[in-house]
Amino acid sequence: MTILLYTLKAIAFALTNPYYIIILTILGILLYRKNKRTTVMQKMIIGSPINSSLELTISQIVMGIFAGALASIIMSYCGIVFDENSPIDLIFLLSIVLMFFNPKFICFSYSASLLGAISLILTYASYLTQNQDLNFINLDIVSVMSMVAVLHFVEGILVFIDGNTGYIPVFTNKDGRIIGGFALQRYWIIPIAILFMLHNVDPNTLNSASHTPMPNWWPILKGSISTDVLKNAIISLIPFYGVLGYNSVTFTRNKKQKAHMSGGITLLYSLILFGLARLAAFNIFFKILVIVFAPAAHEAMIILQRYLEVKGKPKYISSEDGIMVLEVAPNSPANEMGIKTGDLLIEVNNMKIEDENKVFEAIRETSSFVWFKVKRVTGKIEDLTYNKMNPQKRLGIVFVPRSIPRDSTVIKVGESKFDTILEKIKNKKDGDDDR
Repeated sequence: MTILLYTLKAIAFALTNPYYIIILTILGILLYRKNKRTTVMQKMIIGSPINSSLELTISQIVMGIFAGALASIIMSYCGIVFDENSPIDLIFLLSIVLMFFNPKFICFSYSASLLGAISLILTYASYLTQNQDLNFINLDIVSVMSMVAVLHFVEGILVFIDGNTGYIPVFTNKDGRIIGGFALQRYWIIPIAILFMLHNVDPNTLNSASHTPMPNWWPILKGSISTDVLKNAIISLIPFYGVLGYNSVTFTRNKKQKAHMSGGITLLYSLILFGLARLAAFNIFFKILVIVFAPAAHEAMIILQRYLEVKGKPKYISSEDGIMVLEVAPNSPANEMGIKTGDLLIEVNNMKIEDENKVFEAIRETSSFVWFKVKRVTGKIEDLTYNKMNPQKRLGIVFVPRSIPRDSTVIKVGESKFDTILEKIKNKKDGDDDR
């Protein structure tokens, strides 16, 4: 209970200290800008944003705080400790810098492995040259990769729970046919309280929120620092801020299924990485192995999910029977009627739907009443009606077209980045406005 209490105090310190509040504010602004772009895309494609930019940002911060607390508690109980001279803070900074080159590099697997590899090279160089000044990084590989594994564990939970939030509908071409899907992007700000072993420090000068007296049974796991040394050392919890991120595109699953699959794979990856990190305490071979495994296996996860998408059966594709519904705008006539993602629209006002233009024609010709025959995902046929329609009101459906009309704003998406997708949409939108 003592460890839990002091870990939560350290997290609370990160949320209330002016210095850390500035960091949180800067990261929050960066996420808000990304979320703003997402809501712009949603409004362009769906007709209205699913959530506001502020809602998306606040939820990312709140969920990140809980995830950071969980990760900190796990690391504290396990005994993942760093020396006070450890450059562990560089990993958090490096991950944020790398994010600007490619969103996937925000993952700590890349920054920790890069810094760990540099540390091993410098350590070996200092041994060969007998120059200890070269060994200025001296990263604790066991503790660092254990920390990365724990962070991936909480990332897997976040993706599983919240990965399907903040999406945009996208389209691509497969075997000459248009298929619909979703681009998913989500980031979480996490405050992490990390245990540090301090030297030559007066305990009375330590902040009460971070000074951590450890019980006799601690730590649960043995690390690279001997238990005897830890028992006699001053241990302090020092908070840092990091960002966890998730990017993916799916055409074979719905949003929730994709998030659950990605979250599950990430959880499995974290457990294997944690096991290898503990083995790294034995010799240099396992240290090299875990440094290589972390980014390589992370890339393998990306390749695996891409392979499953390429080989999988498209979930959202129109057929001769009707037009597929990819997404429904909230608070729209379609939503009030009960039309859902994955429904197949067969008839509108007793007319067979050959393409999406038939739907628009029926709405323009109607006075107020619209009637749809819909085939649900389960195969059940239902009749849905709406009696408050007018030509000025948008139906609120994103269709999966059988073919791309010449003047359509449909954007072809493969493995494009989120920002690239936005630029395509904006360029297309500007072109439409000029006509």
